[in-house]
Amino acid sequence: MTETQISQPKISCKNLWKVFGPSPRHALSVVTDTMNKEEILDQTGHVIAIRNVSFDILEGEVFMIMGLSGSGKSTLARCLNGLIKPTRGQVLLDGIDLATMNEAELRMARRHKVSMVFQHFALFPHRSILENAAYGLELQGLDKGLRQKKAREVLDLVGLRGWENSYPDELSGGMQQRVGLARALALDPEILIMDEPFSALDPLIRRQMQDEFISLVAKVRKTIVFISHDLNEALKLGTKVAIMKDGEIVQLGTPEEIVSAPSNEYVAQFVCDVSHDKVLPVRSIMRKPELKLYASQKLRAALQVMEVKGIDQAFVVNSQDRLMGVIKADDISQALTRNCTTLDEITIERAPMVGPDQPIAEVTPLTAACDNTVAVVDGDEKLIGEVPRVVLLRALAGKENPHGTV
Repeated sequence: MTETQISQPKISCKNLWKVFGPSPRHALSVVTDTMNKEEILDQTGHVIAIRNVSFDILEGEVFMIMGLSGSGKSTLARCLNGLIKPTRGQVLLDGIDLATMNEAELRMARRHKVSMVFQHFALFPHRSILENAAYGLELQGLDKGLRQKKAREVLDLVGLRGWENSYPDELSGGMQQRVGLARALALDPEILIMDEPFSALDPLIRRQMQDEFISLVAKVRKTIVFISHDLNEALKLGTKVAIMKDGEIVQLGTPEEIVSAPSNEYVAQFVCDVSHDKVLPVRSIMRKPELKLYASQKLRAALQVMEVKGIDQAFVVNSQDRLMGVIKADDISQALTRNCTTLDEITIERAPMVGPDQPIAEVTPLTAACDNTVAVVDGDEKLIGEVPRVVLLRALAGKENPHGTV
């Protein structure tokens, strides 16, 4: 595989415009950069639904498109799979322009490459849950036995094992939405476009579905475009977030970037009530470990360096830097009276630890449960940083700089 193939976006939008009205191309010819949506409507009689939008979505990303009603987010979603043709610009799937595809090729792309999950479940009331989940496979002409096998697998994946023979009216709203998701996943698409799939659900069920979605994403490893009008949902679920207003993307970035550095007053108003500790990752406030001791280290040398630094406890790691725990100066002093010589001869207390990408909010209960600084470890549990209690408290109070701390 070449370098170009590796870095090519899964989806790429280039200078995309969508104008609704009798003469969209003529309307575009009179539009200027300074004209807003209302002025364009007054002067041309046309509606600008998407205005010069460009972005790339990488394979495996959860790309959230967030905006209020009328912002253009759903129109944009339908341009991404060819349901709506743009007035100008390109939508590329794996480098292929949708505009160059004929109707047969577009149908094949929708059946095999891109699937959609809508806000309204659109389940067939006279079909069982298994039959609903297998419907797309039926359209593909798959053998009944094979499509039912695949449908059972995805129903199990979304937590509906045992409901295969039930009917939609026997399921709650959240369970019906799972069936819609299973129907899309059964096609094994490379790209999943979800148009406000949880917005019709009650708040409690919606939060539950969001949590389950996070777990599901880790299992299915799809490229996902998720449309939402809820900023908290966008920040919770997305790896990238695009905020739309009047057909334009006013800010595109990670949840951390959106919250910590809003691009304008419009975005700032959105994020002003967001709990930063639930969005910003631990890596934004972690410090380099003040002291890292090795298990093979001599007790007297370890105690001496702790005294020089003026600290009464330190993290202990093995020869591969994997965290073993935390040790107190008093424990070392007592071990010396027992004629111990190295740290690995004494009991090392287990240390509270978090990953660098976990939200800051998850550190709080750890510090409340013990007096220790919280260790930050990577996927192999190697020590890469720490969050002292005072740093956490400053972050929660909004006084800690969330950038460049390590």
